[in-house]
Amino acid sequence: MTSEPASYVGRFAPSPTGPLHFGSLLTAVASFAQALVHRGEWLIRIEDIDPPREQHGSDKLILDMLEAYGFEWNRPVSYQSTFAPRHDELVACLLDQGLAYKCTCSRRDLADATRGLLGAIYPGTCRNGCGSGAAAVRIIVDDRPVEFEDALQGPYGHQLQSVSGDFVIKRRDGLIAYHLAVVIDDFDQGITEIVRGIDLMDSTPRQIYLQRQLGFTTPAYMHVPIAVNGDRQKLSKSTGARPISAENAGKELCMALHCLDQNVPAGLADEGVSTIWQWVSENWSARELRFKKEIPATLHGYG
Repeated sequence: MTSEPASYVGRFAPSPTGPLHFGSLLTAVASFAQALVHRGEWLIRIEDIDPPREQHGSDKLILDMLEAYGFEWNRPVSYQSTFAPRHDELVACLLDQGLAYKCTCSRRDLADATRGLLGAIYPGTCRNGCGSGAAAVRIIVDDRPVEFEDALQGPYGHQLQSVSGDFVIKRRDGLIAYHLAVVIDDFDQGITEIVRGIDLMDSTPRQIYLQRQLGFTTPAYMHVPIAVNGDRQKLSKSTGARPISAENAGKELCMALHCLDQNVPAGLADEGVSTIWQWVSENWSARELRFKKEIPATLHGYG
């Protein structure tokens, strides 16, 4: 007798570019909390598809820290790079169906392109054929609105032709683009809700468009506020965010919950992380974050 698949499947998908910092912890907490209150599954996927940006051994640092903070995942940890054959297969399908095309344009070629909300708007130079040499692959878009209802931020959408033009799904160096990889992997892993930082919200219409072109279902989306430093920059390795520590994990975990506007009871930080997560499973309320976009981490000793 086989068990029924979980009706809720969430995930946390860090890139192995360095150890976890407080901003990453906030997203992981929100994602795991959603899975707990829905009595669903929660997966870890290491998004290791951009080797030039990766830091050797950081995947282990990330997993060790998640374990120290009491996170529990329901399936073996997956690595995005192992799905490369599947990614390449679907790129070939999109090319065969005339939904995508090869492009040899360089950044220099696009230096004078019109700028839109998402950067340079690709003018369609290679839609009807391209030159020789290393080629990227672009998906063909149109100007029909691609819209969705975010669980926290409300309605959002783009007209892709106007904000980006045909965008890259496979890079000239042969690496798969993030937008396509994440769409394929989320579908194949049965993800039902994507909880991530609001800094990735602009990516969502492009990903929904890819889902539609591939015939995939669209999951629910929840874009949580990001932690920012005193200059209102997103906490990241590049802005000097310090790694979180396994010491005082309960205190750090409760601080993250407090930053996520949860009514954490006094004394909970002194309990073990399993007790804290039990409280979360009974009390987490995402609606407290409705329309919130930033968390000033410096007010809490970070940044």
